[in-house]
Amino acid sequence: MNRNDLAALLAEKHELSKAAAARMLDTVIDTLCTELKKGKPVAISGFGSFKLGQRAARVGRNPSTGDKIKIAARKLVKFTPSTALAGLVDPKFAKARAEKAAAKQAAKAPAKKASAKAAAPAKKASAKTAAAPVKTAAPAKKAAAAPAKKAAAKAPATKAAANASAAPAKAPAKKAAAKKAAAKKA
Repeated sequence: MNRNDLAALLAEKHELSKAAAARMLDTVIDTLCTELKKGKPVAISGFGSFKLGQRAARVGRNPSTGDKIKIAARKLVKFTPSTALAGLVDPKFAKARAEKAAAKQAAKAPAKKASAKAAAPAKKASAKTAAAPVKTAAPAKKAAAAPAKKAAAKAPATKAAANASAAPAKAPAKKAAAKKAAAKKA
């Protein structure tokens, strides 16, 4: 869809002439550009937001000659779609967003219960601790022991085993270094 198609759609939906719809569209686009030129962000609810970003100066390389060139810093417009727009385009995004929100709500609920228990009178709190054993200490010990077990499982038994496991990891790095050296020569 282009500007003319959008103007025609506006004219049809709102019973306007195509010229009037085109002027309305031009006004919206000009206002958006003017605000961005001033450095102000533009947010359209349900659609997204436009912000002015900065790209730092850097050194690039001419792919045909290999010569290094300076690329100047520049300003650019960044668009961030709203969650509603992202959900329309990608249903997986909307589903993941909903699951994340549900998980946050579930995490907040136990926290509220814990703070309510802390506010209980001292007699009830002491009675509960005396009657029931402390359950939080055991999982903490398990959690502390688990990383040690994993680290022990990952640690090689001998020096030869360490060299054998490290050798495959080094091979790709050498290939990458060889490719970079070939690129520098070219």
